[in-house]
Amino acid sequence: MWDDFGEYILNYSPNKINIAELAIGHFYEVSSFLEKFDKINLIKTDINPSREDIIKDDLTHPNYEIYKNIDLLYSIRPPNELQPYILDLAKKLNCPLLIKPLTGENLNTKLKIMRLKNYKKASFYIYNPL
Repeated sequence: MWDDFGEYILNYSPNKINIAELAIGHFYEVSSFLEKFDKINLIKTDINPSREDIIKDDLTHPNYEIYKNIDLLYSIRPPNELQPYILDLAKKLNCPLLIKPLTGENLNTKLKIMRLKNYKKASFYIYNPL
């Protein structure tokens, strides 16, 4: 499933793409997959970075400078209460967003504008302002 999610992100654009993974926590499977490709420029953020390559950012009060050139945002299993802030960031950036909630978990009800997307064995929600 994680390879399918990573593949969807990889194929999102045929061109070089700037991507941010939000609230990465301690799960690096998708980011490690994406970092193998030259066309992907990936930044990772979290309120409590667990590694040196993760940028500290509080998504309830995001530092917009971090995201100024981002083409796509994604978050894997973000806490339900953080999801509206993630969507607000995507809206402010006018940027597509993918959220992969925990299996069996629904999105925060404030995110009704996102639609369910199934890609191979991966299911996630997408917001696309374009």
